Amino acid sequence: MSRAQTQTQQLTDQQLAQTNAMNNQLLGQQQSLQNSLNSQYQSILSNPGYSPADKAAITSQSQGALSSAFDSLQQSAANRVARTGNSAGFADLTDELARQKASQSADLAQQNQLNFSNTAYQQQMQALQGLSGLFGVDSNLLGRTLGIPSQLLSDRANASRPSGFFTSLGSSLGGTLGGIPSLFL
Repeated sequence: MSRAQTQTQQLTDQQLAQTNAMNNQLLGQQQSLQNSLNSQYQSILSNPGYSPADKAAITSQSQGALSSAFDSLQQSAANRVARTGNSAGFADLTDELARQKASQSADLAQQNQLNFSNTAYQQQMQALQGLSGLFGVDSNLLGRTLGIPSQLLSDRANASRPSGFFTSLGSSLGGTLGGIPSLFL
């Protein structure tokens, strides 16, 4: 073998070793990120939705705002009675305000519970989509392993396509990370 061939072979071997080292480093980083995202997605699947403290705060704030509005109306009626000295109709007005407040309070509580449920469901679906992107597995298959009927998943996916920054980020990041191992093979 000539000196030029030997030198070319050594440079080629050196370049191959550097490329392999860089690929191994990238693979390690990808696996680390994949493990981190996997645990986060699993956590979301296990505990979707708002925390109990967040639910209590949302409920308290919304019910407080509603009570404040009705209390203001009640106070306005009481001020009118005091100003005019005529209490005719005050009891009927007070009763009507109490009925409306109770009705709207119940509607608001129902709306809050529905929002809590929808948020939990959307987070579960986003976590399933992220996991399916990480592992290159169909989200229907993942749903079935978790006991979620596949028809429910596809109906929900068709009814409301999630959008927004974090949804796009999770889906694109999961898809990208899921495709990286094939680059090293």
